[in-house]
Amino acid sequence: MDSSNAIVMPGERITIIEEVAKEKRVILGPGLRRLDDTVVASKAGPLRHKEPGTYWIDNYQRRYVPARGDLVLGIIKGKAGDQYRVDIGSADIASISYLAFEAATKKNRPDLNPGDIIYARVLNASADIEPELVCVNSNGKRGKLGLLADGFFFKCTLNLGRLLLRENCPALAALTRELPYEIAIGVNGRIWVKANSLRETMALSNAILTMEQAGYTEIDKICDSLGDVLQA
Repeated sequence: MDSSNAIVMPGERITIIEEVAKEKRVILGPGLRRLDDTVVASKAGPLRHKEPGTYWIDNYQRRYVPARGDLVLGIIKGKAGDQYRVDIGSADIASISYLAFEAATKKNRPDLNPGDIIYARVLNASADIEPELVCVNSNGKRGKLGLLADGFFFKCTLNLGRLLLRENCPALAALTRELPYEIAIGVNGRIWVKANSLRETMALSNAILTMEQAGYTEIDKICDSLGDVLQA
């Protein structure tokens, strides 16, 4: 295999990634794994690439499989000691330490309750341990991560989440032209949106869901009609 965006099958060797890895660091996302010095596909689907060196395979699976570095939306399920238990839609419940939030200390702990929604990044994930999350970047700042207040939370396909997270997504740019809003998108098939009013928030979520079955090319084509969807 020597080109990206081609359809790959489980067990197929991905030589293009091996070549890139010789010159720079690469990150393997869902559907790819290392076997000694080779990279092989563990799922069927189109190979995707995001600069500078992230690769994954689009796969219309229903259950999210955590991978290091993924942005996810989680629902707080409870607390166990110094850890919060978080549902991220995977087979295993994830955990996040109270110290994994900006400016958190033993005396200044985040006030999280069951049902609260957080936007987090997967810190560790493997078949042998439960997923671990953080709500800060490498500099200890939250950025867009952390507790999401108010807004509207809904689920989508895993594929749509990844489509919307691609750099300079034309769909999000088109929505921004229609109305101001805040959004948090998880590769685990969850989205949180908040606009100036409930009507605008619901219209925004409906517009996003119209892209559910769209691919990269189709999303670009329907952006021109988003204004009509928002006014419906």
